[in-house]
Amino acid sequence: MSPERSVFGTLVDAWRITEKDLLVELRTKEIVLTMGYFGFLVVLIFSFAFFQDGATISSVASGILWVSIAFAGTLGLGRIFEREREGDCIRALLLSPIPRPSIYLGKALGVLIFMLVVEAVVVPSVYFFFNLDLDRTRAGVLLLTVLLGTLGYAIVGTLLAAMLLRARTKDVLLAVVLYPLILPVLIIGVKATGILVQPEPVWNELSLWLRLLGLYDAVFLVASLWIFEPLLLD
Repeated sequence: MSPERSVFGTLVDAWRITEKDLLVELRTKEIVLTMGYFGFLVVLIFSFAFFQDGATISSVASGILWVSIAFAGTLGLGRIFEREREGDCIRALLLSPIPRPSIYLGKALGVLIFMLVVEAVVVPSVYFFFNLDLDRTRAGVLLLTVLLGTLGYAIVGTLLAAMLLRARTKDVLLAVVLYPLILPVLIIGVKATGILVQPEPVWNELSLWLRLLGLYDAVFLVASLWIFEPLLLD
């Protein structure tokens, strides 16, 4: 089998796993609704906490945005492998004739889609409650920043959720091991978003942060594909 065909087959199998998760979520809506509700609630509470002189303080919007994304994403990661855990369905998935990277990529893509759906609520909420003044260019770069940060979050989070699949206290352990690894994404996201909400963005500095975010995503994607199978089989 040629490498091109092998890669294509892996991606097709990954999409089938993602499609299965999406179909189940369309029926239950338990993950997206919980994440969306929690993310919106965080933004709403902080908008009142930073209300001063008749208006919210827009300079803190970058931190609130990424805190909301991080907390809401953790809820989704805690449930992404839960259906495979019930009835030991993960064993059947491992015995199926598909490459192991397809399982990881399919689950990571599912997490990414769920988080993007939630961010379609969280980002406009931050824009509205914190009175952000963004033109089309800065709004587009903001969406790119959120996409790159969410991708990194999904890449690392899916790997750790799989590693803790059989742990009894996986919800607690997931937060303990996830946030130290995902901290660079959150810091870079806050820095990049903070530049965008300034009256005069420093584009050179912003470009540096975005390149670092892309590098983080690429490095952890390669590392996750490499160690996913040993972690899942331990």
